[in-house]
Amino acid sequence: MEATAPKAGRNGLMKRLFDRIMVLSAGKHALWLLAIVSFAEASFFPIPPDPVLAAIVLANRRRAWVAALVCTVASVLGGLAGYAIGAGLYEAIGQPVINFYNLQEAFHTFQTRFDEWGGWIIVAKGLTPIPFKLVTIASGVAHLNLATFIIACIITRGLRFLLVAALFYAFGPQARAIIDRHFSTVMIIGTIVVILGFVAVVYI
Repeated sequence: MEATAPKAGRNGLMKRLFDRIMVLSAGKHALWLLAIVSFAEASFFPIPPDPVLAAIVLANRRRAWVAALVCTVASVLGGLAGYAIGAGLYEAIGQPVINFYNLQEAFHTFQTRFDEWGGWIIVAKGLTPIPFKLVTIASGVAHLNLATFIIACIITRGLRFLLVAALFYAFGPQARAIIDRHFSTVMIIGTIVVILGFVAVVYI
């Protein structure tokens, strides 16, 4: 009894949540969960789908490439929803989303770069940890050519999620061992990456 209490204290709520996600990621509904998170992140949700994708690959390496494909397709569809919000519902939905994340200045800066870079800015930004909803909503407001938008989203989302799947496919057992042994450190690093993503939109 004395040995288990400190362990539970060290793991805490977030470790139990991670363990629960791992259980869900091994289940039959894991890909649906991944699709929902991927779709929502591209238009309004703050959490990127990468951790869910990584958990699915950790739970079952045979699902790596299917999961990456599901993640890509759902993210592109979510991107189209973000594009539609920017193109036709910016004042009603898009602007409140941008204001909620305090991305007003970054949003206007991003819009001005469409004139110079066009669809290539989607490819460049989609590979970084910046909020993808900023990219999709701004694309709609700028009325970027829809075919260019879709192709750019497929390229950038596909490359990103294939890379995540490949890394956890190759180093999954080692990664799981590191997460189990150093969970708090991994959580801190993950939080920093998310924060840097929001900060990067202002300076990159």
